[in-house]
Amino acid sequence: MSQRSRPCRMMLLVNPQSGKGQALTLYNNHVQRMLNEAAALLLRFLLQERQTCMSQHALHILSVCFAEEADLSQWDALVIMSGDGLLYEVINGLLERSDWEEAIRIPLGILPGGSGPHTNHEELLVSCGFLLCKGLVSHMDLVSIHLSSSPRLFSFLSLAWGFVADVDIESEKYRHFGAVRFTIGTLVRLASLRVYKGRLAYLPSTPSRSATKALPGPTDSLLPPLDQPPPSDWVVVQEEDFVLVLAMYQSHLAEDLLAAPEATLDDGVIHLFYVRAGISPTALLRLFLAMERGAHLTTNCQHLVYTKVRALRLEPYSSKGIITVDGEVVEYGPVQAEVHRDSPAGVQLKEQQAHEKDSS
Repeated sequence: MSQRSRPCRMMLLVNPQSGKGQALTLYNNHVQRMLNEAAALLLRFLLQERQTCMSQHALHILSVCFAEEADLSQWDALVIMSGDGLLYEVINGLLERSDWEEAIRIPLGILPGGSGPHTNHEELLVSCGFLLCKGLVSHMDLVSIHLSSSPRLFSFLSLAWGFVADVDIESEKYRHFGAVRFTIGTLVRLASLRVYKGRLAYLPSTPSRSATKALPGPTDSLLPPLDQPPPSDWVVVQEEDFVLVLAMYQSHLAEDLLAAPEATLDDGVIHLFYVRAGISPTALLRLFLAMERGAHLTTNCQHLVYTKVRALRLEPYSSKGIITVDGEVVEYGPVQAEVHRDSPAGVQLKEQQAHEKDSS
């Protein structure tokens, strides 16, 4: 962790449509005044604000901000006030540039403004704004995601299939309720628990292996082509019936869901969880209630499996389902992932993100 020198020039992207549509109001009422006061105290602390309304897909706007000809060297940091989706788009936009190795080193920050449980508390927003003013920077791993026919993606939070993905996406219809949408979505899905068929394989260690074909962004050295079987040193899970598969790289899935208690921003590990078929709705609910305090791994639930991996592959057999990356729906089908640590893909993250994830 290091502290940047002053003055600091930030590009601030505010998504006024995120959450319940209050992000811009919250920014004006809390964060802007704080940054203005910091500017007065720090004398030459500079803030440049670029407000933008996000359309259905933020890449249309971000392509303007992060086009090849856009000079990002004038910015000391890029700060996003939104939900997880906009940070996901920014990271992928930066890694699509030909100068991605330099672009991704620009510190990124996120001020909570989405509809997740952790993004509705003004006290948390003020705390994050204060840490933003301090200018502290930490490193964060990224995970590369390969799909059958889509371009490679980069993820900073999670890969989900089954129950977690279903609740996240199907609760969109309750967005106007704010964070309560997730509670409603959870109860609806528990009332009609789904089981998905598929094959899961993972690499628990990091043997030396030749790299795959070069793509924009960091090289994936652990992943075989999707049309080839997993290497012999991978573990293939024997079960084929799952209630959920969740790969986490942060400790918190939300402020009140400590999904991976041992995870840190730059531990170089994917924290892989899966719940096998046969668990009752009541037992699954107890599991998520225990997750609020990070105690789900000590419940001795026979259906829950947790392991640390460096790469994984998921091949759904069920014809219908939802796969999400950082809460965004991606192509449904085979998917594989690899974590990148101590490489140019390691994002420098403004310290308020770490505080946000650990605030519970």
